[in-house]
Amino acid sequence: MTTITFPYGKKYLEIDLVGGKIFTVYSRVVRGVSDTEAFKLIDNSLDKPIASKRIEETIDVSSRIAILITDKTRATPNKILLERILFRLRGVGVPRDNIRIIIATGLHKSHTYNDIVELIGSDIASEYNVESHDADNDKNLVYLGMTSYGTKVYVNRVVVDSHVVIGIGLLEPHFFAGYSGGRKLILPGVAGANTIYQNHGYKMLSSPRADYGFLEGNPVHEDMVEASKLVKSYRYILHVILDKNKRIVNAFAGDVYEAHRAGAEVLDRYVRIEVPYEGDVVIVSNGGYPLDRDLYQAVKGMVTASRVTKRGGVIVMLSECIDGVGHEHFRELASISSNPMEILRHIELNEPLRDQWQVQKLMQVLLKNKVIVVTKNISHSVLEEMNFIPASDTREAIELACRETSCDKIIAIPEGPYVIPSLK
Repeated sequence: MTTITFPYGKKYLEIDLVGGKIFTVYSRVVRGVSDTEAFKLIDNSLDKPIASKRIEETIDVSSRIAILITDKTRATPNKILLERILFRLRGVGVPRDNIRIIIATGLHKSHTYNDIVELIGSDIASEYNVESHDADNDKNLVYLGMTSYGTKVYVNRVVVDSHVVIGIGLLEPHFFAGYSGGRKLILPGVAGANTIYQNHGYKMLSSPRADYGFLEGNPVHEDMVEASKLVKSYRYILHVILDKNKRIVNAFAGDVYEAHRAGAEVLDRYVRIEVPYEGDVVIVSNGGYPLDRDLYQAVKGMVTASRVTKRGGVIVMLSECIDGVGHEHFRELASISSNPMEILRHIELNEPLRDQWQVQKLMQVLLKNKVIVVTKNISHSVLEEMNFIPASDTREAIELACRETSCDKIIAIPEGPYVIPSLK
């Protein structure tokens, strides 16, 4: 018997697997450092930025600063990263009123004050101007131009009007942008809804390179880069790589594009893992809290698993989903038919549709694999409407999977979308 532990919310689920071939995918990410060492690691990256001057050398006391941070679905250690940036801004004498902290929500939900406190701590939340970006507020958007892909770029007015924009983020694989961070803090982070729709369009996501680990030749990534370069004040990032326990492993600061690329190259060596066979059944988490807050985000883990699941095989998705489905438009669109191809055609013919990108990626999975979802926070009827197979616990999920297909070859991916598995 093999016992495998999967992150699930802020806790873990253990699954006992018996017989057959069992292969477990783990990243090569080294163990992260303590908080004290993390401060040193971050400060060192800020002292020696990549392809850029130090942040202190690019601002003065009159500078208006916008700091972009990731939202509550990401594991970014925003508090510690903000503290190190704000410390340097205070050293230059930038007044607090000149600093705006903007949560780059894209089309995700706005944040409550309690959400903000959880993200950045009560001290920063009470002392600085903090707001969630609203992609649907046309009055607070500025048109900057069009990319070569035809995307009309509208961006948050506060960001555009700032002298310097700093992006704080997390480097992780992304299921259609290649890797997170960098340019993504602008598009979709603080872009207008229609800009996001165009970048996340059906044709863009139909590219085989709109996938984990691809930057070159990935139209989604390249469009994001063009869009973010229209924000001339976006000149600096501070990004980190985390281990499976959400501790900081590496920090990268400096030029938005060069520092991001350097970080992605390091991360790539950690997360690309070869597996010896396609799985009849692939068991995957969404990496635990906070990425498994809702079913919308759990699509990422499903896409990861499908990479190494045989056609006709079964994915078992373990996701706590404390926020339920997460996006009502996602639920509605994924429920309009029991035929994934019909849903894909509907998207292609009727776009733009809210959350179509998440549904498009999900339907690509469902054309190849059945997906069993283990969660206690979404009713079985809703999961069935969305074309999933519900299971009350892991034991039931494994029993259901083994009825649907052979269980001779099993792959386990505890880290979910934080790794990029592929066949040898």
